[in-house]
Amino acid sequence: MSLDREYSDDGKTLTIFVEEKFDYTKVQEFRLAYTAEPTDFTCIVINLQKTEYMDSSALGMLLNMHKTLSDKVSQFKIEQCRPQVLKILQIARFDKKFQIA
Repeated sequence: MSLDREYSDDGKTLTIFVEEKFDYTKVQEFRLAYTAEPTDFTCIVINLQKTEYMDSSALGMLLNMHKTLSDKVSQFKIEQCRPQVLKILQIARFDKKFQIA
């Protein structure tokens, strides 16, 4: 899996680190990143620090993750966005479903 992920020490936060391109080629890999191992995490963080390109399928993947996990996860965060990615998220009004930092 080229998407890295990491759990907090208490196991309550899952962070997924997305690479340079977040597009349709990552659908299966992204889904596996948050469903592969059942845990009791209550917060999920998508780290977009390295992401330079994001297409509409990436937005769909984020929404699908939110829909899939909303019954057990109370916080959804997107962090460390580059300006061009942040602009896409703002235009798509993702701040309504995700905390964006």
